[in-house]
Formats: sequence, C-alpha cells, structure tokens
Amino acid sequence: MRVVHVLVAPDCFGSSLTSAQAAAAIAEAWRETCPHDDVRVCPLSDGGPGFVQTLQATLGGELVAVSVDGPLGVPAPAALLVVDHPVTGRTAYVESAHAVGLALVPDDRRDPTRTTSRGLGTLLAAARATGARRVVVGLGGSGTNDAGAGLLVGLGLPDERGVLATGGGALVDVRPDDLAGLAALRADWREVELLVATDVDVPLLGLQGASAGFAPQKGATPEQAQSLERALATFSRIAVGALGDALRPDLLAAPGPARSAATRLTHAPGAGAAGGLGFGLSLLGGRLVPGAALVADAVGLDTRIAAADLVVTGEGRFDWQSLHGKVASLVAERAMPHAVPAIVVAGQVEIGRREISAAGLAGAYAVAERPDEVSLALADPVGTLAARARRVARTWSPA
Repeated sequence: MRVVHVLVAPDCFGSSLTSAQAAAAIAEAWRETCPHDDVRVCPLSDGGPGFVQTLQATLGGELVAVSVDGPLGVPAPAALLVVDHPVTGRTAYVESAHAVGLALVPDDRRDPTRTTSRGLGTLLAAARATGARRVVVGLGGSGTNDAGAGLLVGLGLPDERGVLATGGGALVDVRPDDLAGLAALRADWREVELLVATDVDVPLLGLQGASAGFAPQKGATPEQAQSLERALATFSRIAVGALGDALRPDLLAAPGPARSAATRLTHAPGAGAAGGLGFGLSLLGGRLVPGAALVADAVGLDTRIAAADLVVTGEGRFDWQSLHGKVASLVAERAMPHAVPAIVVAGQVEIGRREISAAGLAGAYAVAERPDEVSLALADPVGTLAARARRVARTWSPA
C-alpha cells in the first residue's frame, strides 16, 4: 500500500485553538483514520496569536515575562522571545496580541473607538531593554483600531490632552502639537532594526483598510467604523506632517499625490494590519513584511513541503481576509512550485470554489458547514476539528 506523506501546517483557530493544538488534532485524527500514512506537523503563524510560541518551537531562545496594560487598561501577562542569532545578533520577537489582542476584551466591552495599543509600546520598550538590536513585531488578532497612536505613548510620547492613548475614536481631535515629539521618538529608534510581521496586506484607509474592513469584527457599528476611518485619516495626516524631512518621498512612484510620504505609508501593504499598527510602527521606521512568510522561512516550510505528497493547512475562518497574506494562501503559494496539492480545513469557509481555486488550493473543508453548527464547533473545537479531519483523510488518502 502506498504511503502518503502528509504535512499538517495550520494557523491558530481564533482563540479556540493554538496552531500547535490544531495541528495535533488534525494529525491525530488523520493517523487514526489512515494509519499507513506518514503524518508530520508544522504549526504556523501569520504574526497574530501564537507568533512567539510558533517561533520558539523552531528557534529556541529565552522567554522573558512582561506585564503590560491590555486594550482596556487592565494588566495582562505578556512574553518576549529573545534569540541570539550568529549573524543578526540578539533579536527580540514580540507578539502584539499579548498586549492588544481581541481575546483580552470581554464580548460586552468590545468597542474599538475606546481600546488602546499603549500596552504594545510597553512591550516594545521591554524588548529593547533586553539589548536587542533587532526587534520583530508580529501583528494580528487585535482588539484595537488606533493606528498605533497608543503604542507611541507607551514608548514615551507625551499625551497631555489624552487624545492619543484613549482609543481610535479620540484621534479625530488630534492636533499638530500632540505629535510634536514624534520625530525625536523616531530618531531614538533609528538604532534598532524594526521588522513588522503583518497578518494581512491591507492599507490603513479605504474599503479594505483597518476601519472599514476590520473594525466591525472588533465590535464597531457601521457608524463607528466610519468615524474611525475619519479619525485615522486625521491622525495619519498629522503624524506624517510631524515627521517632515525624516520621511523621504517615493521617487520611483508616478508624479503627483501618490508620490507623497503620507500616501506611501498609508497605502503600504500591511499598514492597516492590527487596527493600523502597521502604520504606527512604520512611523518609527519599521519595515513591513508578510508575517506568514517570515514564519514560514524561519521554520523551513519549503523544505518540509518538498518532502510531502499533500499539505493540510487550516484556520478559524477562511474568508476574503485569508487571501490577503494569511497562512492558508501562503501555504498554497509555497506548495505550487513543488507540485504538491494543498487543502485547507477551517472552522468556517466563506468564499466560493472559484476563489479557492484561484488561491492555488485543491479544496477547502469547513468544520461548521451550516450556521447552526458554529456553536457546536466552538463548544468542542478539538472534537469537531478531528471529526472533519477524519472525513478529509478518507477523501485524500487511498484506502
């Protein structure tokens, strides 16, 4: 009987399962159903929840415990991963969800007009205090929508009028004098290589930006989402103006407005990630990169795919966001050159077959195929995921 080499490489399933738990559930179910197959696991992350844990499993390093203020100002435990690389030196890996994660905000208090990213600033300061000359920040799974204004305060930017660290809604009242110290803060971070691993490649503003595209899932009403769009537009314009000559124009762009530093930063892929934290970190000189690709390279995903006959990835919800830098689309992209089929098992599948095929996936399978099955999946995430994985195994593995 032919042995099928299966690589299980999922992201986390929201707050229900970490990527390691999801990988274990799928792999165990597959082995029970097809004991003749060779099943191996490779948990992944796109920069969101599980970023630090996933990297530590491959890179090792030391975890440093830090206490930060969460999105509502309530103290929350966090951790840094510090790794001494032989080439790049000491690197600190930071998971933004530890400080701004949606899971830190109770359901009845979710309001991105009031949640702040100030705690992430505290976490970044702690990362720098380890002596790291390179700081990698994973973005994703946030409960904030303040374009990083709060994190700037957490790093020491004065907030005398209380408009920067009290939530995205207050940013509509930002004035130039509120950001007078931003250029000095950026200069202070010039000595640190700041890498920003974004979970999605969306811009700060617009229909697929931080506010219109993601604020509703954080508790915003349609009216609040529109208000946040205006507030972030105001903040971004004044912030870029405060940096002045510290920002260089894009000389390769076509003449006109698209050449401005403001447009370059707000339109950058990933600027809208985690409620605009991609933009906020770019104000400090951070370089935005796809988080899923960064983790994939760190764990040697390409080599693992090359040795497989089938790759099974997964995430909590496979929807339009999944096609903008998430793990599932990254896995499919990496599998194509090796002619290895890739499939996704997700809590819910909300895009059609045409989009699934265009993403390079050979199939997508939902744990909850009907709306009434969602509550059951959330109540027993391991059991329902395993049950779906058994059915998928019978489909893809020869008897």
